[in-house]
Amino acid sequence: MRRIIGSILLLFTLTVAQAQVLSLDSARALALRNNKELTISRLKQDVARYNRQAARTNYLPKVEAIGGYLYSNKELALLSDAQKGTLGNLGTIAGQQLMENLPSAVTTMVQTGLINMQQAQALNQIAAQSGPAFQQALNGLGQSLADASRTDTRHMWGGSIMMTQPLFMGGKIIAYNKITNAAERLAQSATEAEEQNTIYNTDQAYWLVVSLKHKQRLAQAFYDLVKTLDDDVQKMIREGVATKADGLSVSVKVNEAEMALLQVEDGLTLAKMALCQQCGLPLDGTLTLADEDKQDIYPTTVQAIADEDIALQNRPELKMLTEAIEMNKQNIRLTRADFLPTLALMGGYTATNPSVFNGFEKKLHGMWNVGLILKVPVWNWFEGLYKVRSARTNTEMARYQLEDAREKIRLQVNQSAFQVNEASKRLEMAKKNISHAEENLRSANLGFKEGVIPTSDVLAAQTAWMQAQSQKIDAEINAKLSEVNWQKVLGTLSIEH
Repeated sequence: MRRIIGSILLLFTLTVAQAQVLSLDSARALALRNNKELTISRLKQDVARYNRQAARTNYLPKVEAIGGYLYSNKELALLSDAQKGTLGNLGTIAGQQLMENLPSAVTTMVQTGLINMQQAQALNQIAAQSGPAFQQALNGLGQSLADASRTDTRHMWGGSIMMTQPLFMGGKIIAYNKITNAAERLAQSATEAEEQNTIYNTDQAYWLVVSLKHKQRLAQAFYDLVKTLDDDVQKMIREGVATKADGLSVSVKVNEAEMALLQVEDGLTLAKMALCQQCGLPLDGTLTLADEDKQDIYPTTVQAIADEDIALQNRPELKMLTEAIEMNKQNIRLTRADFLPTLALMGGYTATNPSVFNGFEKKLHGMWNVGLILKVPVWNWFEGLYKVRSARTNTEMARYQLEDAREKIRLQVNQSAFQVNEASKRLEMAKKNISHAEENLRSANLGFKEGVIPTSDVLAAQTAWMQAQSQKIDAEINAKLSEVNWQKVLGTLSIEH
């Protein structure tokens, strides 16, 4: 939906940029699309939404995989070097001991009559012939035992997959999710506030251009009046019915009118550039506003009623402070959870090479495991108590800020309603002054033609007429802006208004 709206606004922007004719709603739409601060505020809203989605994942189990390799210049040994040497010479050692003890044993058996001399000689001959083979076989057996005791742990591989499921985190997960929910609503209210500020600033820039455009026409009309009077006076001087002093006074007024016209034109150019920058349009483009050719900028007046309930319900600033209080409340729970017992379920699979499940084997073997982890804080020197008190104090501060903001908004509502009504009264007075000034100017022109009114009175009437017209323009713009400010104070200012 947002992409569709963005495409429509982009097409609308291109169309308006080509036509270079802006209505107030068009200017608002362009400003809302091209304002950088508003774009940043919308991106912050996206960040808050992503944080809320990330917080939801804390309810789900987390799975982690870990792997590693370790090289060592030495390997672990189950037997010492002396023990390995003994096993490797097991047959030699046993044969030497046998050959040393065999003669005395044979002699004892002959003396006791167990064998005779011929049998003794045969036994000695057999031992002498089979001894080396026996020693060699026994040495091989011992060496194989020594080789089997090697661990070969210089190259080690290992890996593990672990799953952790929180069971009880002291309420931390719930509190954090509520904080992210409040943060998302706060970001949304901040975007709404930025949109209203953008519309308000655009309206001020728009009506400033309209005001200066009307004053440009007024300055041109006043210049034409005094220029015509100057031409008439110069003719009268040549005919001898007017003095040079009259001509000089009128010429001064012509110069003043020309300078005033130049100042208004320069101000109009700068105001249009400011409006173009606000709307994202080229600064050097020609711009025409839909309201700059209207005879009456503010044809009807309104009666403002100070409705505080609407403002307290709609103002985004109050919504932001309310969400800040909610975030501080949850922060208390979040802080308290750091000092409460936590319980989690863990399970996984671990494998290593070499493995020790069947002696030391140069193979990758592993095992499954599952268990519970309980963490209970025992003593922290009241750290948790102090942190909880600090969080509660922040919550109290946020409540006072909200109450203070409500009081100030009530005051703003009454002030803005008074300003709207006052602006309407001033506009009515300005309109009445217009009729008086026009009648005064008509009488002065008529008397001047009849020769009964001096030049100074005509200049005074023209100046009074210009001031009345200028006051009417200012009153209309002031009424328009006071109404916009009133809508902003009520929190109802939007692109539809």
